[in-house]
Formats: sequence, structure tokens, C-alpha cells
Amino acid sequence: MPYCKEWDDEKKLPDDLLRKCYEAQILPASCGGQWPTEYVGPGPADFDAFHELIMIDELSRCGSGGVMWGIMGGLAIGLPPVLQNASKYIKDKVAADCLNGSKRICLCITEPTHGSDVANLRTSAVKSKCGKFYVVNGEKKWITNGTYADYFIVAARTGGKGNKGISLLLVDRSMAGIETKKMDCMGMFASGTAYITLEDVHVPCSKVIGEVNKGFYYIMYNFNHERWMLIAQAVRFARVCLEESVKHAMRRKTFGKKLIEHPVIRLKIAEMARQVEATQAMLESLTYQMNTMSKEEQNLKLGGDTAMLKVQATKVYEYCARESQQILGGIAYTKGGLGEKVERLGREVRAYAIPGGSEEIMLDLSVRQAMKISKVLKSKM
Repeated sequence: MPYCKEWDDEKKLPDDLLRKCYEAQILPASCGGQWPTEYVGPGPADFDAFHELIMIDELSRCGSGGVMWGIMGGLAIGLPPVLQNASKYIKDKVAADCLNGSKRICLCITEPTHGSDVANLRTSAVKSKCGKFYVVNGEKKWITNGTYADYFIVAARTGGKGNKGISLLLVDRSMAGIETKKMDCMGMFASGTAYITLEDVHVPCSKVIGEVNKGFYYIMYNFNHERWMLIAQAVRFARVCLEESVKHAMRRKTFGKKLIEHPVIRLKIAEMARQVEATQAMLESLTYQMNTMSKEEQNLKLGGDTAMLKVQATKVYEYCARESQQILGGIAYTKGGLGEKVERLGREVRAYAIPGGSEEIMLDLSVRQAMKISKVLKSKM
């Protein structure tokens, strides 16, 4: 995709791009799980996680997290709860249009004061006196695709405190009381990241996703897939930084010889390659295990490994972004030109290290999951 900088500058993807992505079967391939045949027709034979991995990896060669999230960020995390848990009425209303690119959807969990602490979110959904609506009030922040989404899957408190009082509701942009504002972040410009205000939004009870007060479990059910997608993108972005470093080192001359002829530069490149290849192997191993397990078994056995690999991938991405900036020098500090990808990827690192679970939260989760598995399966850690 040669237009990433232009789309970043405009902070918006072309209107026809999603339709092209649907025709290339990119959108249906990004939702995790089985191919959504009911809504888009038959897909590749024996479609599995490796197909999705290859799609993400190839698309991520563009070197733009903003473009990647603009295409699939909202869909990949917003539509799975609908496909897995919603009523036929909601599925028929939302699924096909989102999968063919004519409508957009986003997942609204994060709030100004609650990120990884999902169980204590504050947005409320109170039953109306007539009993036909939930009246939603609250704020959501850093919502991918929220700027231009048509549908919002909103996590709100319908019950008591903690994770047993949260529900997911389908909110339509046409409903009165919802307002979205584009956020000015340090990167991911084309992703449409938004601040969302919900003020007395009347949501019909028929638009609750699945069961009332089960929303937390629906959210957790899909977190591994979200993190896996972030891992796949981060590993490719690290490789893009490595690739750009090698290309620059082969053409740039200093002190009468090419950069690649300086031992210190070769050392940097070798260290990047070592970390990238090791992390790629871990990703492919995890993907293979995903293909051999049900979603429920994945959530039990792979949650900790996925969390740990997310940290590994984002740290390697961050390392490679920094080292490639050192090799490219000034052009990696300048938007556009030969250093365009490295400059952009250097800004976007934090969008992978924090969303989906910060590195600190992920490392703690990986150990807690190992302890849990040891107890449940009566095995040694």
C-alpha cells in the first residue's frame, strides 16, 4: 500500500478501501474463529488461524499500524461478540454489512479512568421505567474506529459491582445522546481513535448482546484473539524495521564505505534479526496450538502464553524501531521519504505495548495463568 502517509495525513482511509478489502476476503478473515459463511458466502477451504496469520503478516508490510487498525481494528474486536453471542435479530442487522465494508463497528470498553481494569468500569445502563430500554450514561476513550463507526458495542454496568454486573449493548450512531470526537494521538492517525460520550442513550432491551450481566465473560472470551493479532502485527513491524535498516545500510556510505561494512552496524542488524526470528518462531508455535484446540481450551491453556508473547513481541518491536532509527539517522526523524516507515513505526510502538493489556499486566497474567493451569490440571509449573 503506497498511500499510507497520505491516509495518515488525512487521518482517514478512502471510502472505497473497505469494500476492496472485503472483495479480497480480508475483512471476513480478521474476525477469528470459523469463516462467517452465513454472511459472506464460502471462503478458503479449511480456513484456520494460519490463514489469518498470513493475511495479517502480509498486510502489515505496509508499515502502518494506523492503516491496519483503520481496516480491521474495530471489526476484529467489535464483531466477534456479535457473531458468538448475539440474537439472530442483531446478527442479521449488523454482521453482513460490517463484513462487506458498507458499515463499521467498534468495541467500547476503555474509559478515561479504566483500561485493563475492565471489571470496574463506570458506564451505566439502567432500565427505563417502561421496561423497554436501557438508559446508557458514561464515557469511553481511545476507541479504535469510533470516529466513523456506525455501530458501537458498549460495555456498561447493568448490575452490581465487579465483573458480574457488566453487559454488552449494541448502540446505533443514529440514537440520540451519542457523541464521538476524534482524538489527537501520537500515532495510528488513520485508525479513527475516538472519545465517546453517551448521555441518556435509550437502547432497546432487544439490543443486549447475549445475556444480561454476562458481558465481562464475552469480552474476556475474545481477548486472546485480539492480543494474538497485535502480536502478529508487532512481529511484522519489527521485521519491517529490520528490512529498512538492511536496505539503508546497503546504499548509504560513510567514511568511504557502505554502512553494512562497519562492524557496529552489522552487530545491530544481527541482534535485530536474532530477536525477530525467535519471536516469529514463538508466534507460529502459538498459532499451531490455536489450531489444535477449541476456543474454550485456548482460553484455559494459551491465555498466559499469549500474554507473555505480547510482551515479547512489543519489546522486540520497540527495540528494532530504536535500532533502525539509529541506523537510518536523520531520515528516520523525518516524515515521508526514505525513512517514512521507520519514523511512523517508531511513534506507533506504544499503541501495541499498552492496548490489549499493558506489558506489566500481561507479565503478571502469564504467571497467574501458569499457576491456575497447574492447579486445574494438577501438573507441575
